[in-house]
Amino acid sequence: MTHTQGRSSYVTTRDGRRLHAAVLDGPPDAPVVVFEAGAGGSRSTWGAVQPAVGAFATAVAYDRSGLGRSEPDPADRTFVRMADDLDDLLDGLTTGDDMRFVLVGHSLGGVIARLAASRRPHRIAGLVLVDPSEEGADDMFRGNTARRVAISTALMRALARTGILRLLGALLFRSAPADVKADLAREATTPRAVETMEQELKTFYPELESWRGAAPELGRVPVTVISGVKGGGMGKAVRGRVNEAHARRAAASPAGRHVLAENSGHQVPITDPGLVVDEVRRLVAGSPEGAS
Repeated sequence: MTHTQGRSSYVTTRDGRRLHAAVLDGPPDAPVVVFEAGAGGSRSTWGAVQPAVGAFATAVAYDRSGLGRSEPDPADRTFVRMADDLDDLLDGLTTGDDMRFVLVGHSLGGVIARLAASRRPHRIAGLVLVDPSEEGADDMFRGNTARRVAISTALMRALARTGILRLLGALLFRSAPADVKADLAREATTPRAVETMEQELKTFYPELESWRGAAPELGRVPVTVISGVKGGGMGKAVRGRVNEAHARRAAASPAGRHVLAENSGHQVPITDPGLVVDEVRRLVAGSPEGAS
C-alpha cells in the first residue's frame, strides 16, 4: 500500500466477502473517520482529503464490494446491502464499546452513510454529507431516470474500453498525490469499476424516491451538508434547488450545518478538499472523545 493512503486492512462481511480499506492511524482518543465514495468510486476518491484528516483522527477510506481491491458481490447492490457492508466495516474497526465514528459520504455515499448511521446512531459522532444525493430534491426524479442511467453507463463502458476514461480520470485527479493517481488509473477507470457502478445505480432512483415518505431517522446525530455551488451539467436553477434541499437536510439535525463549496460543482472532494477536512475536524473536535 502506498504511503499517503496508509496501511491496507481487510474486513470480512457477514456473508464472507473481503472488503479492503486504507487506514491512516491517528490519535487513539478521537472518533474514527470513515469515508464513503460516490457511485463507482474507490477509496482513492478521498486521496486529497484522507491524509489531512489522518493528522487529527484515524482516517479510513475503503473500497465498496466490486471496487478497488474489494471482492465483488453476487447480490444486488441495494441501499440496504451497501449499508450492511458499511456496518460490517465499522464493526471490524471497532476496538471497544465506546468507539465512535464520523462518517463522510459523497453523492451516493451520503445515502449509504445516512442509512448506516440511522441503525446505531449512538456510535455516530457526526455525518459530513458532501454534495449528497438527496430525496428532497425534486429535480432528481424528473424525466426517465432508468433511461438516464442506461445512457450514462453505456457511455462510461465505452470510455473504459477505449482507455479514454483513464485519460479523463488523470485530468480530473491531476493534483492528487502520485500514488493515488496510480491506484485510480489501475483500479477506478476499468470496465470492472464501471460494471460495479452500473450495479450500484440499478435500483438507485426508485429506492431514493421511496425515502421521500420514509427516510432513515438520524435522531440527534450532528449533520453537516456541503453543497457545490457551480452548476456544472445540472444548470444554475437546478443547482439552486438542490442546494435548498441540502439546506433542509442540514436543518433537520439539531446540530445541522449547511456549507457552500464555492470552488466546486459535484466533485467537492477533489476541488475543495480543504473544506471537507475543516468540516470533519469540526465534528471530531466537537465530540466528547475528540474535544480538546
